[in-house]
Amino acid sequence: MLPHLLPHLLPRLVTVAHGTRDGSGSPVARELTRAAGELVGVPATASYVELADPLLTEVLAAADRPVVVVPLLLSAGLHVDSDVPEAVAAAPVPAALTAALGPSPLLADAMCARLRDAGARPGQPVTMVAAGSRRPGSLDDLATTARMLGLLWGAPVRVATLSGLGDRPADVVRPGDAVAPYLLAPGFFARRCTEEARAAGATVVADVLGAHPCVVELVAHRAQVGLALARRAARAA
Repeated sequence: MLPHLLPHLLPRLVTVAHGTRDGSGSPVARELTRAAGELVGVPATASYVELADPLLTEVLAAADRPVVVVPLLLSAGLHVDSDVPEAVAAAPVPAALTAALGPSPLLADAMCARLRDAGARPGQPVTMVAAGSRRPGSLDDLATTARMLGLLWGAPVRVATLSGLGDRPADVVRPGDAVAPYLLAPGFFARRCTEEARAAGATVVADVLGAHPCVVELVAHRAQVGLALARRAARAA
């Protein structure tokens, strides 16, 4: 598909997710990576910042070709701002790093679909629940995503976080709300989201984003941007 990009090797798409010890979370990253790699037409490997194998640092250290790294992360935070860029900068092969997944209208599309699938009524009040971060820019990203979701859903969307900055579900979710988890995969935060939302009176708690087709499309788009960066770098070399 991209024979002119490098003399002998296509880049490898390397995605990097947060990581979880919960066995139900890792398959989401692997499925997103597999599907996006097929769409773009390059080999693809899923990796993690921590808590699961293989680690991003290990994948990069073993790389035998240029890589395009796509963070499977939803908003600003320590991993987006520091951990992942530092790992990519230390890679022994040429490495292009793309933006994180969020904010993006495609993520809002996926959350709308998950809300409908869970039985939420069009226009039903929604609280979007995110994992949260202590990084100041994370709340701006969440507010942007909530506005995108509200425009698609047809009702204002409030934001709650499970950690870091922001208000907790107990203080934001109102009786009768539908809750949209702004979470990529099942695991610790997804369970907490459901428990705290139900305790606060939510009548609907949607599924996590998962490997929804809109999320696959977004990962593939980020990968294509990274491949374009790699193409320009190869031509300038």
